[in-house]
Amino acid sequence: MTAEFFEFEADFVDSLRCIPMQVRYKLDTCGIKLKLSDWHQMNTLERANLVKLPCAKETEIQFYQDYLQKLILERTGTPVSKLPIEPHPPWIDTATVPPSVQEKAQEIGVTITLQQWEILTPLQRFALIKLSRSGHENKNFPKAMAEFQLI
Repeated sequence: MTAEFFEFEADFVDSLRCIPMQVRYKLDTCGIKLKLSDWHQMNTLERANLVKLPCAKETEIQFYQDYLQKLILERTGTPVSKLPIEPHPPWIDTATVPPSVQEKAQEIGVTITLQQWEILTPLQRFALIKLSRSGHENKNFPKAMAEFQLI
């Protein structure tokens, strides 16, 4: 996966002060929970490396995980928190629009069809899933919907 930033992330990608979606995608792929405070302990080059490093094939995932574990330990003195790795993540499933995404879309008066869901990239589907979760600030959900031409 090449470095892909979304327009709705434009206010922070230059400084990388927040964790971009593509890094969050890689974190879920390799099973590591990264706190924003840990992210802020890293320098710009380290953050950029986490953006650029591939994390798709088995060997890449293992390397990414090892690199990040070492980096967090060096920066914070604390081992990383592990996340369960989803064997069949919902952002890969093109046959089902997750209920959280449909509910969030309906809040802004939109219904996402299965055909629309299918043509999104896995990273776009991941972003919508993350932006639709309850308990999160979801101001970027409508921006993502517009950017992905769903409204």
